[in-house]
Amino acid sequence: MGDLSKSSIFFSDQHLCYADILPPLQVRARIEVAVLNFLKALSSPTPSISNLPLISRKSNNSRVSRGLLTDESWIFLSYSFCTRSLMRENTAKSFVRVWKVMEMCYQILSHDDKRVTQRELFYKLLCDSQEYFNSQLQVNRTVQDLVALLHCSRYSLGIMASSRGAVAGRLLLQEPNQEFVDCSTCGSSGYAISGDLSLLEKLVMKSDARYIIVVEKHAIFQRLAEDRIFNQIPCILVTAKGYPDIATRFLLHRMSRQFSSIPILGLVDWNPAGLAILCTFKYGSIGMGLEAFRYACNVKWLGLRKDDIEKLVPEESLVPLKQRDLQIAKSLISSEVLQDNYKEELAVMVESDRRAEIEALYFHGYDFLGKFIANKIVQMDYI
Repeated sequence: MGDLSKSSIFFSDQHLCYADILPPLQVRARIEVAVLNFLKALSSPTPSISNLPLISRKSNNSRVSRGLLTDESWIFLSYSFCTRSLMRENTAKSFVRVWKVMEMCYQILSHDDKRVTQRELFYKLLCDSQEYFNSQLQVNRTVQDLVALLHCSRYSLGIMASSRGAVAGRLLLQEPNQEFVDCSTCGSSGYAISGDLSLLEKLVMKSDARYIIVVEKHAIFQRLAEDRIFNQIPCILVTAKGYPDIATRFLLHRMSRQFSSIPILGLVDWNPAGLAILCTFKYGSIGMGLEAFRYACNVKWLGLRKDDIEKLVPEESLVPLKQRDLQIAKSLISSEVLQDNYKEELAVMVESDRRAEIEALYFHGYDFLGKFIANKIVQMDYI
């Protein structure tokens, strides 16, 4: 703990713009140093309440790291700081929330192998500190604040990811001290992805797949699994059932490392939200900029794209963009993350004021989706 005490209260002088994966003892030591320095500031001859300097998670502080010899890119955060201050009315409660969550994490980390989900954390804080926590969003943002403050991953803080994800197809998985699970025999719902990142890290994985297909929607995933598309196209199917959760992204990242020669292809709706989901898998998210590199992987955009819309989707299946779509589109266009051909697709969506869902392909029959995917893969029609 001697080395830690020489650093600033919140390690901002180290200019670390990534979150460490640390054992509980080291995380508790960082929290203890923070508390001791805070008390020292209060007991000094000129007592003051320190601001909390956090790595800023705003888009203007985000950058994109691009591999020199690969197509891989991911979001990271620069060295710009924002503060939470007890002396400013608009951040005073946020200041207190950070200490409340820090206290809770310290208690969690005192128990070996103990983890809580963010949902469990919310209900605990709701009971203990209702005047500061009245929504799940406040807890989620405060956890991100604490990651940005202590520069350690949320999992190191004892917070476990809630997972909605599933995987199916040509993949064998073995948890520690368990038998192999064949994901091609798990039915249309697939194999449920655990929210325990340490368990996902220890999974033994084997596959003879030639493609990994990331599917935005659970209903489409179920259709493809039920049709056993992985027998026609040797593939692994992955879904997060919408916006990707951490556990699904973590497992996909692991697969991208272990099966580095297998291309990862994304199948999403043709709308700004679908593209945002694809980009989250591909680059990570600004909110998790300190951890993004641990979850990003090189996903190619298989469909739906504007050429698919022009050739295969009837006009009756196109609907106007929603206000939320336009907000997402504006955010994506202003980001340096988006590559040029993705921007072109997005521009067409906005200019045409149209969106289409994957289900629109059922116009050609319920068995058409598999043929559509196979045809695009054979033609290498992905970007």
